[in-house]
Amino acid sequence: MVKDRDAIQNPNPKKMFIGIVWNCAPELKLLLSSILFLCSLFTLFQFFPSHLSFSIQDLRHCAALPQPPPPPPPTHINQQDVVLNNGVIKRNFNTYGTAAYNFILMSAYRGGLNTFAVVGLSSKPLHVFSKPTYICQWLPQNITVAGNKILPDWGYGRVYTVVVVNCTFPFPVGDDGSGGRLLLHASTSGGGDANFNLTDTIEALTETPESLNLLQFTAPPKYDYLYCGSSLYGNLSPQRIREWVAYHVKMFGEKSHFVIHDAGGIHPEVMEVLRPWMEKGYVTVQNIREQERFDGYYHNQFLIVNDCLHRYRFMAKWMFFFDVDEFIFVPKKSTIKTVMDSLTNYTQFTIEQRTMSNKLCYLDDHVGKIYRKWGIEKLVYRDSVKGIRRDRKYAIQPRNVFATGVHMSENLLGKTTHDTEGKIMYYHYHGTISERREPCRQLVNTTSMKVGGTPYEVDKTMREVAGAVKRFELRMIGSVLIRTKQ
Repeated sequence: MVKDRDAIQNPNPKKMFIGIVWNCAPELKLLLSSILFLCSLFTLFQFFPSHLSFSIQDLRHCAALPQPPPPPPPTHINQQDVVLNNGVIKRNFNTYGTAAYNFILMSAYRGGLNTFAVVGLSSKPLHVFSKPTYICQWLPQNITVAGNKILPDWGYGRVYTVVVVNCTFPFPVGDDGSGGRLLLHASTSGGGDANFNLTDTIEALTETPESLNLLQFTAPPKYDYLYCGSSLYGNLSPQRIREWVAYHVKMFGEKSHFVIHDAGGIHPEVMEVLRPWMEKGYVTVQNIREQERFDGYYHNQFLIVNDCLHRYRFMAKWMFFFDVDEFIFVPKKSTIKTVMDSLTNYTQFTIEQRTMSNKLCYLDDHVGKIYRKWGIEKLVYRDSVKGIRRDRKYAIQPRNVFATGVHMSENLLGKTTHDTEGKIMYYHYHGTISERREPCRQLVNTTSMKVGGTPYEVDKTMREVAGAVKRFELRMIGSVLIRTKQ
């Protein structure tokens, strides 16, 4: 009796579940059959042709999972250049498009009352396999013209190539001081697929009311000579930079300026060398490290020199393009002014190279004193091979140039001359700038020799001017750099 009472009070759960299922078997069978039928029907709908009745299509839509609403289009805000606390100008790059970007805007500048230059990068395969186009638009007047694209890097680009878009309107725009905006519509024009085209609208330039200075186009330039440097990268030697800056400030004089572009090479010790000259107003440093995200030729040096050209176009009478291991020289009976005055009728001239050994040092003094000398004092062996073509560097009158390169410009108005031998040259100490150690690898006490089949002879031209450069540096900035390291 007790056992039966316990069974009643504590029924077996398993037996209870079986009992419920047994009693409800018809209803469960109906429910499971309905679910199986609906699943089969939805599966068959996926294979029905689209031209069948509208009701079937409606059922297919009902069977599909609900789709979330599309996200709102992103709002693109251009990053502006920033002046850092140490006086360095940090440049920013604004991207448009996807994958290899359709266009990467670096800058845009006025070239006159009715003309502008837009400087940037674009996908190199896009320009190789397609014909991308550009439309320039000025607001609020809503005037549009076709942009003239220039590819100044001669095919040297890698993932990206440099593009300078010239926007010239048929009449002046924004010259009344009312301000305005320059839009660039960059179209892929197929990009390999003739039926597919994408257009990115880029706000290239914004002028606020009363910000346009009309005198900049007609006033005499602020500088006689302005240096546009290529991208500096690597572990640069502070001492070699010190020599280069002091030498060229002395050569070009008070009305000169040097724009240095930091692509990773301006480490703190190099900055210490540049700072006194920045404080004197001779040097501007621009931080362009952000461009490393975009794989272009030699840290995008073609992009950088074109930005420099248009940024300072109306600020300089002459603009020079060469590297920081190269030293411009004019003969003793000349000055940089007399040479440049003789070339005024040319928009561009090239400069011959004198290649110096970066390893051989002339031992005509006590061995211990050699290592305390500047590089231009001890590296005096010049490559004397005759009849070979050597790379040239160049100078331009920038107001007549639309785009430029590393060794010369092909986009200009006016004449170019290469007949400058004996007038102006540059001494090239290849590789010495990128090594932070003593450059002398071999001390030699003969005036001529061969190394690896290359003949060298002593050329003391730069050694003879080193003393005057040292005294000039001391007079200009004092002894703050006297302990500069290699």
